[in-house]
Amino acid sequence: MRMALDLAQAAADAGEAPIGALIVDPASGEVVAEGSNAPIRDHDPTAHAEIVAIRRAAARLGNYRLTGLTLYVTLEPCPMCAGAISHARLGRVVFGAEDAKGGGVFHGARVFDQPTCHWRPEVEGGVMAEESADLLRGFFRARRGTAKQA
Repeated sequence: MRMALDLAQAAADAGEAPIGALIVDPASGEVVAEGSNAPIRDHDPTAHAEIVAIRRAAARLGNYRLTGLTLYVTLEPCPMCAGAISHARLGRVVFGAEDAKGGGVFHGARVFDQPTCHWRPEVEGGVMAEESADLLRGFFRARRGTAKQA
């Protein structure tokens, strides 16, 4: 999760919402792919950290199924990302801060709890949650301060 937080900080430094993700092979410990939020940079509303990491992992492995791999992400995945996680067949999702407003796993749509969900990964939330939440709060607090000055 420390690596995901570093990716989130890099996203913040680039002016993106500070969310970082990585996909790891738990059998070897190898980092298969990394991602950070990039919708502004990429002009792509789907360029969330999880989607970026999933795309890179699938391309690297030459397979759209990522069965058995673990996704680490600093914020609870939104419904779009939860849907992509399900379609990718990721084995496990570990996230930091919960997202009561936009989350799609423990909050909101609860994608993995729906009877129409294709695949349900194991989910663990709250890992380094305070660090993840602090990074997000600080980023948005600074943006609000900048907006008030303009």
